Amino acid sequence: MEFILVGLSATTEIQKPLFWVFIFIYAIALIDNFILILTIWTFRKLHTPMYFFIVNLSLVNVLSISVTTPKLLYSLWTGRKTISFYGCIAQSYLFIWALGTELLLLSFMAFDRYAAICHPLQYTMIMRKQVCASIVIGVWVVGLVNSSTHSGLMLQLFFCNSNIINHFFCDIPPLLHLSCSDITLNEFMLSLSDVIFGIGCCGLTLTSYFFIIRAICRIRSTEGKKKAFSTCSSHFIVVSIFYSSVIYTYIRPSSAYSLDQDKQISLLYSVITPVANPIIYSLRNKDFKEGLRTLTKRISLFS
Repeated sequence: MEFILVGLSATTEIQKPLFWVFIFIYAIALIDNFILILTIWTFRKLHTPMYFFIVNLSLVNVLSISVTTPKLLYSLWTGRKTISFYGCIAQSYLFIWALGTELLLLSFMAFDRYAAICHPLQYTMIMRKQVCASIVIGVWVVGLVNSSTHSGLMLQLFFCNSNIINHFFCDIPPLLHLSCSDITLNEFMLSLSDVIFGIGCCGLTLTSYFFIIRAICRIRSTEGKKKAFSTCSSHFIVVSIFYSSVIYTYIRPSSAYSLDQDKQISLLYSVITPVANPIIYSLRNKDFKEGLRTLTKRISLFS
């Protein structure tokens, strides 16, 4: 009826220091993402397709880190590492939903940059409001269907050997590792999901960037090349970090899994990425900085 999450470390001396580190990271992630959302929402100049996708990415980041970190913080502070069976399935369900949605969002954000750089005259027609809204709704729904499929299959399994999960949250690979049922169907659906979400999204992203780089190389002026690169550099950094860690964790044969290594790698896409994304997107963005100054002035006037 319950599982035991081993967590990041079994050493009791570092539990409290880890608690303060992760509560700081969690607070920064929430503050960063909500400031990003509020700035884009209040500053009309940022009401563009790319920033519409960034708002949804921030919502995904908040969901992702809020699924894993509060339970980790509770375990670090109290030393209680148990989680109920259905609580574990719910955690896995919400995290896989956030993960699949983020993969799809990042690929369509790459397509948005392709449309902006390679087809600037047709950009407003290609990425009109109806198209962007349909993409975002579709992304969330497909992520939900994918997560529901995996969670439904997990509920059919029996766990009769051990209830100790060598991870800091309930993820699919360590749960399958514990099952004493036939997991052939689960592994097949996981592989199918890997192809659709991992290879498919990665392929769309790489194809978009191939045409983007080709278009940039054709620009004669150095200033024009710098401007074009700056519009997609932030997204490329985010994609590189996120895709590399997710592909390492999920798109491998089950025999190659090392749960101790997976815990460290999963910190990248479950905890570090939600903190890094808003910083990366806002750090070199003049429009966002202008919007943030406007928001600060409005808040001070309201106060």
